[in-house]
Amino acid sequence: MSTLHDQLGRLATAPVLLVASDYDGTLAPIVSDPAAAHPHPEAMVALRLLAELPHTHVTVISGRALRDLRRLAAFPDEVHLVGSHGSEFDLDFGKTLTAESTRRHEQITQLLREVVKDHPGLSLEVKPASVALHYRNVPAEAAKGVLEAITERTATIPGVHTRHGKCVVELSISQTNKGDALDIIRHRVGASAVIFIGDDITDEDAFRTLTGPDIGIKVGEGSTAAPHRVDDTAAVAHLLAQLAEARATWLAGSGVVPIESHVLLSDQRALALLTPDARLVWYCAPRLDSPALFAELLGGPPGGRFAIAPAEGEEPPVQQRYRDATMVVETTWPTCRVVDFLDTSDGRTTQRAGRSDLVRIVHGTGQVAIEFAPRLDFGRALTHLAVKEDGLQVLGTQDPVVLRAPGVVWTIADEAGHHVARAVVDLDPAEPLVMELRVGTSQLTEDRTPAAERQAATEMFWQRWAEPLALPALATESVRRSALVLKALCYGPTGAVAAAATTSLPEHLGGVRNWDYRYCWLRDAAMAVGALTDLGSHHEAIDYLNWVLELLDELDQAPERLRPLYSVLGRELGAEGEIAELAGYGGSRPVRVGNAASGQVQLDVFGPIVEVVAKLVQQQAPLTHEHWRLVRAMVQAVTRRWREPDHGIWEIRKSVRHHVHTKVMCWVTVDRAIKVGDQLHNEVPPEWLVLRDAIAEDILAHGWNERVGAFTAAYGAADLDAAALVVGLSGLVSPEDVRFRSTVQAVERELREGPTVYRYHEDDGLPGIEGGFHLCASWLVESYLLTGHGEKARELFEAMLACGGAQGLFSEQFDPRSNRSLGNHPQAYSHIGIIANALRLHNRSTADTPPVSTSAVATPIVRRS
Repeated sequence: MSTLHDQLGRLATAPVLLVASDYDGTLAPIVSDPAAAHPHPEAMVALRLLAELPHTHVTVISGRALRDLRRLAAFPDEVHLVGSHGSEFDLDFGKTLTAESTRRHEQITQLLREVVKDHPGLSLEVKPASVALHYRNVPAEAAKGVLEAITERTATIPGVHTRHGKCVVELSISQTNKGDALDIIRHRVGASAVIFIGDDITDEDAFRTLTGPDIGIKVGEGSTAAPHRVDDTAAVAHLLAQLAEARATWLAGSGVVPIESHVLLSDQRALALLTPDARLVWYCAPRLDSPALFAELLGGPPGGRFAIAPAEGEEPPVQQRYRDATMVVETTWPTCRVVDFLDTSDGRTTQRAGRSDLVRIVHGTGQVAIEFAPRLDFGRALTHLAVKEDGLQVLGTQDPVVLRAPGVVWTIADEAGHHVARAVVDLDPAEPLVMELRVGTSQLTEDRTPAAERQAATEMFWQRWAEPLALPALATESVRRSALVLKALCYGPTGAVAAAATTSLPEHLGGVRNWDYRYCWLRDAAMAVGALTDLGSHHEAIDYLNWVLELLDELDQAPERLRPLYSVLGRELGAEGEIAELAGYGGSRPVRVGNAASGQVQLDVFGPIVEVVAKLVQQQAPLTHEHWRLVRAMVQAVTRRWREPDHGIWEIRKSVRHHVHTKVMCWVTVDRAIKVGDQLHNEVPPEWLVLRDAIAEDILAHGWNERVGAFTAAYGAADLDAAALVVGLSGLVSPEDVRFRSTVQAVERELREGPTVYRYHEDDGLPGIEGGFHLCASWLVESYLLTGHGEKARELFEAMLACGGAQGLFSEQFDPRSNRSLGNHPQAYSHIGIIANALRLHNRSTADTPPVSTSAVATPIVRRS
């Protein structure tokens, strides 16, 4: 059984924590004069600290009258006080009593006053709904006689309830108790875990309500339903201080694995993340936007994990690495190593949608400890396991889930209603331990292909794809890894590309800037496949363009009504929701699923799509007339809507504006369409040329702010936005244009901080300050190059590379003040920027000429059901 210290550590990571306590004998020592029972100072400090923490609620439930409780201790307003054993939730409770209840209260008050008059040493405490008789200061024999007399005389009064405590008897006209009060508060604050501390018999009602991850602690001696016990009020104060420190530390992000340290696994259908010690903490399957099966990343251990480590000692791994140019990860300890991969053998990336196999191979000597704790639907559904021959079955799943682990002897334990399977295995140096987590099948039989061969085939899949890439001599390994990440984010069965592998990794630690990026943004995906095209890989771009064509055909809607994002299946998203059961990364809540940005107007999305076609044409990729149809559709969309305001690339949840970046991307749509038409010898409508000029004139007339000395975020606005750099990056104005140069200087001066660049500093309606954006830093690198500041470009690029993880993965943002990565991980935007910068820096003389592929293969448009 885990110790109280261990359980407090787990409790500190609860999504919403309720800390509840009795007063007398718990926060304050029992004294002969109840009016002199003042709380332990350290306990009050700890309660105040807890009450001030986010997602943390504190209540004191006492047998005392609420007015006396307030008088005795200067509780802060954040601490909710409940008096009279749960009867009094506010000071005006007495005014709500009926006339009959008031008469009965007066009757028992008079009765007890007569008893007190006859027995010196007794004291009376009159409360709004009860009267308490304290007999601590009278001899035991006398007290016994008093209690018998009270029992006899109250037997004839209907509706009176007797409650016994430590040297006190209470007569009440209300049948509430502390357990009822605790339940009311639990539901009122939405607590996911509760700790209750008490010393009295009346506290047992509260202890009996505790369940799951809750903790009950009895103070002092006596029988109890609480599983834990401490000696006295000083021990309670120490315990509360310990909990406050653990909770504050966890909410501040201490102890969590840095975001950038997680490594990605992919089979182009499902995605998973591992910590540096090979702990599986994120896995969404059978599709990358499915509910998570393991979500420790966002909820701590209760969110679900799959751990493998040497059974003895706490020594960390000595190395973790990707095996060459693959998405196969190897984690090594002195005595063993674990190889992890999502199986891509046998063409599984496109042919086995709905099936995903995560394979874990353990080589070495000695013993390893294994902990398998999946949590269905982000932990919202209780997860039970059944031991089967050669493995485990996860029960009650929508998609079948099994763990094949022949020879492993499992022990199933309960963990807050969920099951966790544990085992210790003696490794055989000659025969590695193989475990296969299979989603989409209930079969536990041996695969026809040995695991070692499937590992080799999976490595070959990634190596064959990466080998022909046209990589720059500068930052070669970073570019190769970035390309592999973008390929990993591609959803093989459809051609869609996810913006990131995760949801709700915070842009402000401990705050609410937590979004779900496991979907396909038209803009982000186009930029991702465009980056791969720049490296000579065309298939992803053509598959993506075909997917967009299918969207237009299957949704049967005008192109200007395309939404900014869709699921990787090409479906519209449902309403944005929250997962209350998960505490969030470092206490950053809410954890969201879905994304309300799908309902926004973002009119910049057409430009990147046509930009991809233009790149493919330039590299003589095998395009068809259907792709020209797509180009015409994008121009049609711009023609109809370019004069409208929108929410912009940053999806700010405020009123729409005429964003400069959006207007530029509308210009890009038409400009690149004209170039594509000329290069393909297709007829270019003359009105396109007129439209291109009209958009450019509009931007130059309204996007430039003379007072600020820069192109700003929106027409008529004074706030800076790094996205305005596209005015020059797109070719709308020359790099020599003084307005572009002035904009670069303004962004550098106002938005750059060390190795990163903020998107903007304007109030976007959300609390907290986000980090700098890696993509914005990449835009500034390119702007430096265009304006002749090559040394600045190289310095910023190298500084940005140093912000990534040890394995070359980058999240969305970086906080230069805390040196902490922020945002979802790994993020396509960040890796797009790294590729673009390295190519530009590699050869400034050909900065605007992407590498040409010599191995283009036609990819027909396939209509998928």
